[in-house]
Amino acid sequence: MEDQFIKVASLLGDPTRAVIMWALLDGKAFTATELAIAANTSPQNISMHLAKLLDAGLLCVEKQGRHKYYRFSNKEVAYAIEAMASLIPPVMLQKKNSEKHSPIKHCRTCYDHLAGKIGVAVAESLVEQSILLDSETKLEVTLKGIKWFSDFGINIEEIKKQRRLFLKPCLDWSERKNHIAGSLGASLLNKMIADDWLRRTKDSRAIQITGKGEKELFRYFKIVV
Repeated sequence: MEDQFIKVASLLGDPTRAVIMWALLDGKAFTATELAIAANTSPQNISMHLAKLLDAGLLCVEKQGRHKYYRFSNKEVAYAIEAMASLIPPVMLQKKNSEKHSPIKHCRTCYDHLAGKIGVAVAESLVEQSILLDSETKLEVTLKGIKWFSDFGINIEEIKKQRRLFLKPCLDWSERKNHIAGSLGASLLNKMIADDWLRRTKDSRAIQITGKGEKELFRYFKIVV
């Protein structure tokens, strides 16, 4: 276990590979060319780094036509990368996050679920309303929560059938508190986007809150945007 941990830590410690992993937190699959541009390196160099990440089982690749697309091998990798960002000292985040970066801290995606100040506020509201039970290391949906999600338009039993983790707390790097991950977190984000509460931003993980979203976030979660 120690040897494997050292191997993974050394892989992620390389600046180019760190940029690759951070870019993939967007939740989309990228070509080697796109990742080379993001990492500001050559196609030959990016291929070497991608090969190491594939060999370690951190990434997977899918071929479509002439192109190969790279993504995380599983969602747990994304959660681990997001959690690593929480190790950045708060003082450094305050220095680095100017007004230009504030939308990312306010409302963004963390792979396939909602994060940032709004994502954390949603999680806290669900706990306060006894829709979710927070038992320190895990989250659970209460009986009241099953009905609440059904009324909201999310079928808990159907979501549990998905071949992935149902619900887990995910440490938010900007807020230093948990937001909601897992298939339930993804379903919440998808529902909010489908109902036009939220809109994705081109080429960014930042999420725009619509006028309708402001009203509904207050109605359901008592969040003032």
